[in-house]
Amino acid sequence: MTDPSESPEQSPEQSAEQPARHEQPPEHLRAIAAAVQRTNDLLTRVLAEVATTPSTHAIFVDAGYVYAAAGRLVAGTEDRRSFDLDAEGLIEAFIDRARTIFPDSRLLRVYWYDGARRRIHTTEQQRIAELPDVKVRLGNLNANNQQKGVDSLIRTDLESLARHRAISDAALIGGDEDLVSAVEAAQGYGARVHLWGIEAAGGRNQAEPLLWEVDSQRTFDLDFCKPYVTRRTTHEAYADGAFAGRPAPGRDDVRFVGAQVAAQWLASRGRDNVAELLPGHPILPGAVDQELLVEAEALLGLSLRGHADLRRALRDGFWDHLHTQF
Repeated sequence: MTDPSESPEQSPEQSAEQPARHEQPPEHLRAIAAAVQRTNDLLTRVLAEVATTPSTHAIFVDAGYVYAAAGRLVAGTEDRRSFDLDAEGLIEAFIDRARTIFPDSRLLRVYWYDGARRRIHTTEQQRIAELPDVKVRLGNLNANNQQKGVDSLIRTDLESLARHRAISDAALIGGDEDLVSAVEAAQGYGARVHLWGIEAAGGRNQAEPLLWEVDSQRTFDLDFCKPYVTRRTTHEAYADGAFAGRPAPGRDDVRFVGAQVAAQWLASRGRDNVAELLPGHPILPGAVDQELLVEAEALLGLSLRGHADLRRALRDGFWDHLHTQF
């Protein structure tokens, strides 16, 4: 008889198969483990890509604020006609400063916001627009030469870039309280907004609510701004009728400059736009006449203020060229 206390002998093959059967996990557990592994692999790739992707910053410049603040600080006036601003040099300085503040970030571009009559680029704005990595955005100018629509342009760009994760940091150069909403919108999408300003001779030139809202603040002093602002001595008063010790230009010289400005406007603004002036001959709209004067003075390097005869010659040259083209 067989002793019931004795277990039947198992072959070595049977002994090996038995535990193997118990160690094999069920099918659904194997599927879960595989899904977890795929997820881990995906996260590893995503994290590796994020680690190697640099952050991005952009610089948003309210040109009206820069002209007014830098002009006041360096030249003692906010009147653009009284000083020259080296916009290209100043933009490069802003870019260089951003490189030191955001060392691990790349520049998307510089946005330069300014005003212009009927949003048509002036010669200066055209030169700025041709700079690499610079985008000129134009609001309008009213009859008092005040910018209109610039703040809304800044908000649109700042919010859009932040929403699409195109930037992680924004350097905002401005001072208007209306920019608070732009800052809030960008921050709502995770971007950090850094307010840059220009030193004010006395008090502040940036709204306090704007200062409270941003993530950081930085101010550029006189030494930073001075190389980029040059006062135009030719716009001082000429009580004796002289041109700061230089001989007055002749009528033919000024007439030629008037034709030059007309040719530049035709090239930059288009024939249809300039042709709108023809029905008003020989009178130019006040804003257009002022713009003609400013650009002619820049070409001459002399002021024509207080010289009615030369200003008439300037208009004559302007009309002469238009009449040869239409």
